[in-house]
Amino acid sequence: MLSRRGFLTAAAGGATAAAVATALAGCDPTSAPGVGITAVPPLDPASWPSVRAQFALTKGIANFTTFTFASHAASVRAAIEKHRVGLDADPYGYLGANESTLDEAVVGAAASYLSTEATQIAFTDSTTMGLGLLYTGVRLSPSDEVLTTEHDFYATHEALRLRQVRDGVTVRRVSLYDEPEKASVGEIVQRFRAALSTRTRIVAITWVHSGTGVKLPVRAIADAVNDVNRGRGADDRILLCVDGVHGFGLEGTTPAELGCDFLVSGCHKWLFGPRGTGLIWGRAESWPRFTPVIPSFAGGDQRSNLTGEPGGAPGPFATPGGYHSFEHRWALAEAFALHQAIGPVRVAERTHALAAALKEGLATIPKVRLRTPRAMEVSAGIVCCEVERYSARDAMARLRDSKVLASATPYATPYLRFGPSILTSETDVETALAAVRAL
Repeated sequence: MLSRRGFLTAAAGGATAAAVATALAGCDPTSAPGVGITAVPPLDPASWPSVRAQFALTKGIANFTTFTFASHAASVRAAIEKHRVGLDADPYGYLGANESTLDEAVVGAAASYLSTEATQIAFTDSTTMGLGLLYTGVRLSPSDEVLTTEHDFYATHEALRLRQVRDGVTVRRVSLYDEPEKASVGEIVQRFRAALSTRTRIVAITWVHSGTGVKLPVRAIADAVNDVNRGRGADDRILLCVDGVHGFGLEGTTPAELGCDFLVSGCHKWLFGPRGTGLIWGRAESWPRFTPVIPSFAGGDQRSNLTGEPGGAPGPFATPGGYHSFEHRWALAEAFALHQAIGPVRVAERTHALAAALKEGLATIPKVRLRTPRAMEVSAGIVCCEVERYSARDAMARLRDSKVLASATPYATPYLRFGPSILTSETDVETALAAVRAL
């Protein structure tokens, strides 16, 4: 993935790179001057306080916003700093000596976490970039239709609007629920099934809605799409494409288990990975419907990659080439390793338990209207509500004064939003509930 060995000479791995490695030997990035990182106790993945201690979050704050733009764990900070020092000391030498090995480590860690083949993964800088690449690159004719929802984020709506402007494809939206807190699996699937048409070629959905906290039953939607696809040819089958950013790193479910064709996610939210990283996962039989948008520097057959001729593994071939913030992308391996050490299922159970406790508590406060479903099959880690007499932003500001960090959803109808995670605790939940009661 992303190898530039065809562009760098063999000298890159020579004396200069060796000198950089020597300079790095014994370097402790967590105590490097100016980094602002204090000593971190060893990780005990079975201890939630130990997991929380790996992050340099301000103490004494109940932080329910870490999923928006993640804090880095100690191992990720150390990896970023190590690569930054190496690249600053000798960019050409460090890149040439380490790129292939580090790229392979990231690909291997991602493939292991997703229980998939490395060839099925493309890397991006964010969910928005991934959605833009996907909805630009999937082949459609002017007579084809894309079905999305009223509840999706701007990035999906805008990527599809731009595709509509360029190629004249039809984009339709369906509403899956009227009141989010009353959303149910049956109603969501029924509305989706009724909205599919003979022209539908893409279904573009979001796993967990950031504006309401509703989690879509993606597996059930996939089954409904598969029922329609049984009567279609390979080029006419509907592709189920999922913005998975608020489920990725939270739910202990693989893309294959979801049943989707493509899953797009940033890695700097619930995975708590390096900021500015993301990926696209695609089913092996679905990647052939995609044409890369940005030239790739993927390894393998350099001639085919550099001339644009077909060749190379589909995921790497879809990964945008060019130079990136490599110190962040290479530190993805440590983020995946942290989640693997804790256990994806334990992460999901912990997050759901804290979210359930928060929802139960909010539901008992008379002046609060809970807007996220309480049932686990249609909710995840995001918890949204309304507080009587307060706008979402006013409530957010008042809670901040009480050392509780929440957010306001960036939608036409804004809600007060909490994101309990593996970095929060039962005490944080109680602190948040007390602060809301005091409003």
